Amino acid sequence: MPESLSTKGSPSTLLAVLLALLVLSVMVVVLLPVWLIQPFKPQSSGALAWSFWLRRWSPMFTIGALLAGGVLAGVLWQGVRSPWRKALIACALFPLVLSVWASRQNHFEWMFAPLPNSSFERAVRTDFVSPSDLVLGIKVKEDAVAFPVRQVAYHHLVQDDAGGVPIVATF
Repeated sequence: MPESLSTKGSPSTLLAVLLALLVLSVMVVVLLPVWLIQPFKPQSSGALAWSFWLRRWSPMFTIGALLAGGVLAGVLWQGVRSPWRKALIACALFPLVLSVWASRQNHFEWMFAPLPNSSFERAVRTDFVSPSDLVLGIKVKEDAVAFPVRQVAYHHLVQDDAGGVPIVATF
């Protein structure tokens, strides 16, 4: 079969377009939940439902897309002699492989990581908390602690101890 990847209307062109659409759809399925759930961005219940639905089904979808992309790439590979076009076909498989990995990662945990190495400091000695800042206060036994809301809002939780008791403060 001649170099028909560039001939308009040829079966190879249709297969190349299908491969490109497959790569694009996989990227949308994997990246849309990341875009829908972001810290400090308003979120609707519908967007959250979509995000969790996509997260639940994306691992199976990406495996299927990788298999279909492999078949498409294999058929295209047979009809191409140019090393540049073969490299382009191989490069189209990279986002599919990457999406299989990414769909199995919990990016929500990356975005909402706990505040690392929290420690106590007297309020009068802090330079990062102003008197007008809101704080989340906790009192355990005779020990009272406070965490700036802007830090807790970003990290969503703080693991610490107060009064000798391990606590998790969340907002």
